[in-house]
Amino acid sequence: MPITVKTILRYLTDPHYRFVNNARRGGYQDMPDEAYIRRMFRAKMGYDLPLENPQTFNEKLQWLKLHDRRDIYTRMVDKCEAKAFAADTIGSQYVIPTLGVWKRAEDIDFSQLPDRFVLKCTHDSHGLVICKDKSQLNIPAAVEKLNKCLRRSYYKYLREWPYKNVEPRIIAEQYVDNAGQDLADYKIHCFHGEPKVILVCQDRFAATGLTEDFFDCDWNHLNVSRTQHGNAPKAVPRPPELEEMLRLSRVLSQGIPFVRCDFFVADGRVLFGEMTFYPASGFKPFSPPSFDKTLGDFLTLPEEK
Repeated sequence: MPITVKTILRYLTDPHYRFVNNARRGGYQDMPDEAYIRRMFRAKMGYDLPLENPQTFNEKLQWLKLHDRRDIYTRMVDKCEAKAFAADTIGSQYVIPTLGVWKRAEDIDFSQLPDRFVLKCTHDSHGLVICKDKSQLNIPAAVEKLNKCLRRSYYKYLREWPYKNVEPRIIAEQYVDNAGQDLADYKIHCFHGEPKVILVCQDRFAATGLTEDFFDCDWNHLNVSRTQHGNAPKAVPRPPELEEMLRLSRVLSQGIPFVRCDFFVADGRVLFGEMTFYPASGFKPFSPPSFDKTLGDFLTLPEEK
């Protein structure tokens, strides 16, 4: 955001805006998780977090951040280890092959990578370099971006506990598309091992911008949105592989109060993407707001430990 007089005035007069901006720059790292989450929730959602009696999906995600902490979650969010977890759980045929893993971007030998590939950081959700033509890749810019992402702590900003102990690394994997088109992303929201809602993200890298559409598991389109991104301009067809993705998500999510299992479909083949425990970190409202409570009703919180 450009620094304008309006921005400066808001920073000086709005404590919630000031908190988010300072947190994004690495502030408040010594603040206890609960106090930090309460402040961030108030700043992002506009009301105090009822942590003692959460009712909505976003509220319950904050409770899970604090009270549902299992070591296996760290493996499941690590972009490298999650692939091994998926291979062990649903089969290696669903996992995109890994081309290499490095601790520093300078250690990547680009000459050994194929003409098309994807680079991503293992410990966050933004360190991504997509190469469709290596001859056109700006390697210094890619190295700079990856090193910047390696220094960023996803845990410290959003307090998503599973990321706290993920080793920051860079992973390369094969580039995959669907008949020459970018892949649609099928994000299956699973509650207690059962899929309930599917978010379809398309055209993430297109000039027209990302689109998002929510469906139930019978592929009925839901009049729901969560971000500034609108629905796809055309009806999203039900994928022939839907039942397979639902089956795999049940296997991956067994015994977990909530987890989102993401898949792609490439030329009829289902591919595992990643697993997410806190979509939008539980800090973005839904439209209509009642859908937040609808999703919350699917989630029964475990006993506090």
